[in-house]
Amino acid sequence: MQAIEQESLTGETVKIVMVGHVDHGKSTLVGRLLHDTGFIPGTKMDHVKKVCEEQGKGFEFAFLLDGLEEERDQGITIDVAQMFFKSKKRSYVIIDAPGHKEFLKNMISGASNADVAFLMIDAEEGIQEQSKRHAYLLALLGIKQIAIVVNKMDLVNYSEAVFNSTKEIYTKYLKTIQVTAHAFIPISAYQGENVLAKSTKMPWYRGETILEILDGFTAHDDTSKLAFRFPVQDVYKFDKRRIIAGRVESGSISIGDEIVFLPSGKSTRIKTIEKWHPSADKPAPTMVVAGESIGLTMEEQIFVERGEIGCIASNKPVVADRFSANLFWMGNKHLHKGGKYILKLATQEIECVIESISKVINSSTLEEIAKNAHEVAKNEVAELIISTKKPIAFDTFDTIPETGRFVIVHEQDVRGGGIILKRAEHFSAI
Repeated sequence: MQAIEQESLTGETVKIVMVGHVDHGKSTLVGRLLHDTGFIPGTKMDHVKKVCEEQGKGFEFAFLLDGLEEERDQGITIDVAQMFFKSKKRSYVIIDAPGHKEFLKNMISGASNADVAFLMIDAEEGIQEQSKRHAYLLALLGIKQIAIVVNKMDLVNYSEAVFNSTKEIYTKYLKTIQVTAHAFIPISAYQGENVLAKSTKMPWYRGETILEILDGFTAHDDTSKLAFRFPVQDVYKFDKRRIIAGRVESGSISIGDEIVFLPSGKSTRIKTIEKWHPSADKPAPTMVVAGESIGLTMEEQIFVERGEIGCIASNKPVVADRFSANLFWMGNKHLHKGGKYILKLATQEIECVIESISKVINSSTLEEIAKNAHEVAKNEVAELIISTKKPIAFDTFDTIPETGRFVIVHEQDVRGGGIILKRAEHFSAI
């Protein structure tokens, strides 16, 4: 297949996350996309060919992603990676996460927010429990542009009946979690069928290829129209200035506007907007919008810390020490009522307590397991109330997703991710 002509990755960029059950073909699809679009260095190709020959295998596109020898030996991808390629329309960044734990780490913590998700299902193995859990996580994270990829169609003789059955069953599940798939695509990532070019082996499929579907998605949700939110990442002293650094998660702001930092309540006006790599031929910015990482200097020197959220006085986030939430738990040890954990929301990090667990739900079947529970097991979903050691700033997930989702850390690792439903009215101290 002829590769797309390589150009520098400039202009509009769409972020893609690949999710799915182990061995359903995520890495193979990514490797195929990189290969067929011409974004694999020749030295890498030669190395993979050599490794495959040594192992007595045909060419493995998944090996293009595996940088560690033990990954190849075990036949699984064990690391999170980011890859880049370009279509004739625009640039893409692929976030390849091997499991929902790494997926949550990257997505909820804000390290990389995906615009698009491909959820992989093995045509031969069918829909697995993890296939359902990943769909639930996509709903939890607010990713609305989702395509379902039914892979390994070559192993079922490119059967239309198998594809239609998978589509029917999975569509019913998606409806229960209020997720609408943009498309279902039958492919063979290994053979390259319906990846860049239409497959001649599946003439019954009238839809688009993987790349055509990608090019049809929008670059990102327009969060610039939402209320301004600017989580503080750090404060730097540069020459005689204090620069408050962070990423604009939503909304916009201009020089001269008043900005309020919560939960401290300190306020001042913006003096300058600093970019890390300013263009020599462009004037300094006077306005910033969602998605930009910037530094701000203020007309009056105020002391704010990492974790505070900048906003406009007329549209502030909630400041409270108690809220209700939906939580997806991934820890091997159960989450316990009354247990103390670390909550991370945007750049805030604070001790919290699980005050009550009103409901526990099976994340695959969505059946209610228990009411007024005392614990939550791995891969279960809970409706609960969380209290924090001191007030934090947040939004409900339905108003501003970027500041309405969080992770729970236990024993120095991410164990769960959730979304805030509403403020809980009654104070409960730790």
